[in-house]
Amino acid sequence: MSKKFQKKEEGVRELDLHGVKHEAVEHLVEDFVFNNQSYIPLKIITGNSQKMKKIVITVLEKHNFQYLDGDYYNRGYIDVLN
Repeated sequence: MSKKFQKKEEGVRELDLHGVKHEAVEHLVEDFVFNNQSYIPLKIITGNSQKMKKIVITVLEKHNFQYLDGDYYNRGYIDVLN
């Protein structure tokens, strides 16, 4: 008798920035991506604030991370790809 083992995938690690002040975002995003870069892809939930998204994207570009800005139906997050 053989058993099949399925590796359970851990969920994608997320950073939810709802309720976070803009001044704190840069530090939080840097800490999150560097502490979790071995678990990429990562998800950063920004909501629909263009200012919040701009801060997150600036941090990711500063450190040469590739990203996708949401999808067609939900623009309120950013996926960090590498």
